Amino acid sequence: MSTIAVYPGTFDPITCGHTDLIKRASPFYDKIIIAVAENQNKQPLFSLDERIVLAQQACLGIDNVEVKGFNCLLVDFVKQVKGRVILRGLRAVSDFEYEFQLASMNRKLASQVETMFMTPAEQYSFISSSLVREIARLQGDVQEFVPDCVNQALHAKFKY
Repeated sequence: MSTIAVYPGTFDPITCGHTDLIKRASPFYDKIIIAVAENQNKQPLFSLDERIVLAQQACLGIDNVEVKGFNCLLVDFVKQVKGRVILRGLRAVSDFEYEFQLASMNRKLASQVETMFMTPAEQYSFISSSLVREIARLQGDVQEFVPDCVNQALHAKFKY
């Protein structure tokens, strides 16, 4: 039986912290599906299609990664793709309480799906998509925080 992990998020934009976690997790799973959430409650900088393409480009060279968009309950998506694990990143202790609550709810909704937590490499522990968006919006240099394709997309989006 193959083990499929689903790494969910809005990835607006995908950062080096995300790709670091994906690279480090990839040896442990037969496949990792980057699940890009549509999330109609947020107003993302990039469209769903743009975020999917950027995630694909950012993960080129990681053979067992696939990128898919979704707009349903995460556990329903995990079941649709025959996933067994939800992979989540924890940047700081402050993330844990919320992530623990999500993991508990997901376990209640789908007891056969487990949640695994990983921490980022230390050089990425402070990076968040929202901080990157704000720095880029103000024409700051985000080159060291995001893959090259994302840096170029941010430059094009904010025209600098």
